[in-house]
Amino acid sequence: MLPPLSQSEDHTDLARSRRRATWTSLSLSLSLCISLPVTETTTKRRRRGGGKAEASEFVEIGYISSVHGLQGEVRVKSVTAFPELRFGEPGRRWLRTRISGKDDVRAMELTWGRSHSGQKTWILSFNGVDTVEEARQLIGSTILVKEGDRPELEEGEFYTPDLYGMKVILKSSLILYEIFYNILFFNSGDGSEVGTVVNVVNYGSNDLLQVRLNETKGSHDGKGSAGPLVWVPFVEAIVPDVDIDNREIYITPPKGLLELNIRSDTRSKKERRLMGKKEAQQNLSSAKKTLAEIGQEHVLRGFTFGGKDQKRLLGKQIGNINLRLFQHAMGNVSKPFESTIAENGWEISHYSCYSSSDCDENKDLQGLRADGLRLISESKVAIILVPESQKNEKCLPSFSEETTSYVLQLKNALSAYRGFAEANECGSSPPLTILSPARDLKPCQELLLGLDYFGFDKEKVWLLEEEKLPVVNRVQSDQGGHKILLRSPWEIIESPAGPGAIFSPLSSHKIVDNLNAMGVQYVQVCSLSQRCAPGHLLFLGLVNARKVNVGVKIFSDADEDDDIDMIFSMEYLNKVTKQMDELPPFYAVPKQNRHVELVENSWADVEPSEPNSYHLYCPIHDILNSCSMDDVAVLKIVN
Repeated sequence: MLPPLSQSEDHTDLARSRRRATWTSLSLSLSLCISLPVTETTTKRRRRGGGKAEASEFVEIGYISSVHGLQGEVRVKSVTAFPELRFGEPGRRWLRTRISGKDDVRAMELTWGRSHSGQKTWILSFNGVDTVEEARQLIGSTILVKEGDRPELEEGEFYTPDLYGMKVILKSSLILYEIFYNILFFNSGDGSEVGTVVNVVNYGSNDLLQVRLNETKGSHDGKGSAGPLVWVPFVEAIVPDVDIDNREIYITPPKGLLELNIRSDTRSKKERRLMGKKEAQQNLSSAKKTLAEIGQEHVLRGFTFGGKDQKRLLGKQIGNINLRLFQHAMGNVSKPFESTIAENGWEISHYSCYSSSDCDENKDLQGLRADGLRLISESKVAIILVPESQKNEKCLPSFSEETTSYVLQLKNALSAYRGFAEANECGSSPPLTILSPARDLKPCQELLLGLDYFGFDKEKVWLLEEEKLPVVNRVQSDQGGHKILLRSPWEIIESPAGPGAIFSPLSSHKIVDNLNAMGVQYVQVCSLSQRCAPGHLLFLGLVNARKVNVGVKIFSDADEDDDIDMIFSMEYLNKVTKQMDELPPFYAVPKQNRHVELVENSWADVEPSEPNSYHLYCPIHDILNSCSMDDVAVLKIVN
């Protein structure tokens, strides 16, 4: 049984706030943090008084999860950020075990401990525990240390549990109270105390206080319920003073901060579900109207007959079509772009590019690699993994085919990154977005859950379905334009839109907003090819050193689209995700597809003998069309 988190060192260790965080950069992150779990944080602040908040006699540092080996060793999940001190140094520890509904605490002597590489656990041996049977008796026990044994903090630093329950007081109470009163109908007595700290969260580079506002005079539901939860950035500009003796925190929030992440929708779950259905119906109606306007009304014929399930399938597909992207693709079909980026590349051998030993001898490479490691260690880099390029006709899959090796490729890529991160001591894991084929979404999700997200922070991992677009007829209709092909009257034929279409889901799923809130500077987009390397230090260092918005890695023995490995600055990513005309052009790739079509008011099967359709495909490298080559860093790998 897992121990409670109320008094563990996981919430007491040092994670100093970054004072460069500002209200502008934090405002967006607050709206994204409503359901984040507690993580370890402390911060530096001006200290009033020198006392300490009262605490229990013991502090939790971990719990025993299983037996290890045959000599009585146990495996421990750590909840402290002092693992080397707590588990690596022999000495007295205490075990708390639940027996007959009561806690039994006993002293134990730790004889030795070592970290279990790659598993985020520790292997410990206790004196007197020498067999597997004896070790099994300890499973579920919580490991404790004395409260007084906590490491001393520097002046102005605080343990997170000491902040729980502290009163939150508006330092500039007159102006800010008026804001609260008008928006939240405060009834806070003297007009200065606004709430209580109930949680402390480290979100990327920012420490956040979760504050329960005081009871309201009136609430949205009319029942006078307790005040809502809000997030307050724990930065000096907003939280200038912390009074430990009187257990008070003084805040000076800018206007709009506290009401920013209050959920105004207080409807019940049933009401929200009904509203969700209503919105889906409205979206479907809008999509139907758009399809009719662009000459694709034949897609809607399936609604006039057939069963409920068939109509529901058609409605779901229509509602999920990215019509904005589809219209952009139909209006921006071009011939393949003849790129000249290979002529401007910085050539480097495959060995020098991927081997760290050469970096030790070459100061330039060593400096670039060190800069790349710094960016990753400071959580300035995010990673996006996309399926391998399918530009060529032979590579374009049919959705009726069996699952490809995508899941295995993903497993290999994430395992390789975990080994790389451990070897280089990269610290916190980068935000990770995975674009998966539709048929592989569930296997990918099971893979991540089964292997604990490969060491990535699951709160910063997004698994998305890759963008698909309808397949269109190769021959224009009598009315002009290319018609969407149907597999049946209730099923649209679709195909992957290609890696260049990733900018659309990044925007619609608010991934870019999340990355902005986390303080990310660069985003690496790479396919699951064996030659692409997520978190490639030399590549990251080169892009940062050149101060460019786009980096592209190419290989001398392959076409540009065979292996996708690019880096985008957040400045550029913000621009391209907000402006549809910044997206790369699409190719119309000929493809043979069996389909049905309406002939004299009856549906007929069509079995083509040659390519009869176009798959709309967007290669990501063609985004360089809109870039000045002075704003692109090219890393060319030669054998």
